[in-house]
Amino acid sequence: AFRSVCYYTNWAQYRPNEGKYVPENIDPSLCTHIIYAFSKPVELHVEAYEWNDDDTEYSKGMYSRVIKMKEKNPDLKVLLAIGGWNMASAPFIPLGQTKYSRETFAKNAVAFLRKRNFDGFDMDWEYPGSVERGSSAADKPKFQLLLEAIRQEFDDEAEHSGRPRLLLTAAVAAGKINIDNAYYVDKLSSTVDFINLMTYDLHGAWEPFVNIHTPLYPDPKEVGPARYLTVDWAAKYWVSLGAPKEKLNIGLASYGRSFKLANPDEHTILSKATGAGTAQTFTQQEGMMAYFEICNFINEKGATSVDLPIQIGRYAYKGNLWVGYDDEETIAQKTCYAKQNGYGGVFFWAPDLDDFTGQFCNKGNYPLLKASKNAINSPYTCSKTLSGDIGTDLPPEPWYNAVL
Repeated sequence: AFRSVCYYTNWAQYRPNEGKYVPENIDPSLCTHIIYAFSKPVELHVEAYEWNDDDTEYSKGMYSRVIKMKEKNPDLKVLLAIGGWNMASAPFIPLGQTKYSRETFAKNAVAFLRKRNFDGFDMDWEYPGSVERGSSAADKPKFQLLLEAIRQEFDDEAEHSGRPRLLLTAAVAAGKINIDNAYYVDKLSSTVDFINLMTYDLHGAWEPFVNIHTPLYPDPKEVGPARYLTVDWAAKYWVSLGAPKEKLNIGLASYGRSFKLANPDEHTILSKATGAGTAQTFTQQEGMMAYFEICNFINEKGATSVDLPIQIGRYAYKGNLWVGYDDEETIAQKTCYAKQNGYGGVFFWAPDLDDFTGQFCNKGNYPLLKASKNAINSPYTCSKTLSGDIGTDLPPEPWYNAVL
């Protein structure tokens, strides 16, 4: 069955007022899997990250409260993710070093997951082999060996306990350099149950011009390697390296990436930007806006919204604030793309950034998750551009790597 994977983030509880998100806000009918982000590696153990992840004698922790959602959807699987962007590489490196460290970590992970009734484990090391993320080339093979050790332990434990085997998944890079430096794609694909392809943050305020961060296809004005920073290209590249389509989940974002425009009158794609857009009330992070904040920007603050039928996405602007994002229509089209092209599913980063209360976009609660679900369940007419792909022909080497 086509997967709809939802990440639950354990820091969304700290957002103010209507932005606050806790396990009881989850709608488990919209997800086949929930992945709880994040836990952390400490020495050779898995450790909870937040003070209220675990149960205490006085209160139920968020782990239990998320897992309780299985009462409403008995088919739901709940996995625990380890790592994430902010953790980078340092805590992961010791895990992969030796046969002993890998096997010890694997055993400790099983104990941690079983004690708390999780159904699986999502590895989110961003990224093995990436020097700027604190790793080195030696970690590429060690990461694969680590995954294999965990999978072996999951297999053995299921055999001995008679319980369903714990699932093993990985969240992986969408950019060519990171993919090449981090993964043996064919081996990784055969070790894990599914792969979450992080096809978002492909552009952002680290670049000197505006662009949407999760384009399905390139803008006609883009030249050179920029044309390869797309959902379509990343998915096809993974397949070309040996990933079975049915194991790949396409990443969908319920948030936008924002910029400051150099000139408020120049707002089309690739217009000059002078840095990250202002932090917003609820997410309080420069350069990003939750979908519900984008609705507020348009509905309350009068921003203009523009459709991008070629890239498949939208942007909204007012004054010098510019944000690129997906709405219900483009989320449906991307879901449809994944389904029509034979991929195994989609995943959302993250439901807490959708309009989960329904009070900002005036489209009911979870408009983006529901648009995706409708595209999966009903025969949705895909836009013609969904076949207008650029293939995976790579430009000649060194030049490509030098620029990206």
